[in-house]
Amino acid sequence: MRKIILAILIFTLSTSFAQQNPVNWSATYKSINSTEGEIIIKAFIEKGWHTYSQRPTDAGPIPTSFKFTDSKQFTLVGKTEESNAHEEFVKAFDAKIFVFNGTAEFKQKVKLLSKAPTITINVEFMSCNDQMCLPPKTVELSVKTQ
Repeated sequence: MRKIILAILIFTLSTSFAQQNPVNWSATYKSINSTEGEIIIKAFIEKGWHTYSQRPTDAGPIPTSFKFTDSKQFTLVGKTEESNAHEEFVKAFDAKIFVFNGTAEFKQKVKLLSKAPTITINVEFMSCNDQMCLPPKTVELSVKTQ
């Protein structure tokens, strides 16, 4: 009987974590000229939650990171830039860390080597509120350049 109760408890906890999705992501493309553009990646963060900057920290949270699928159809120009991160004390890690609340915006310049490629991006991130942190998560985004 204990094994059944333990299995139900584990299933319930894993299901409740799986259903929580306090950060939603989107990606759009903005053309600069016929061969250059900018991918704009936005995070929409539920009230009371936050996600982390790309800046590495020894304090504990996984920094947000972007992996663009390799392709001969485009090249990345520079590094992914972020805006609106601010430093705040995070109780979960007992440290000051750069975080995003509400929204986050990241931009990556690209040079197109063929006409209208679709670019795929894997975003790895972690989100926390004042009571808990969810395990790191990876989401896949794709954006058409035309």
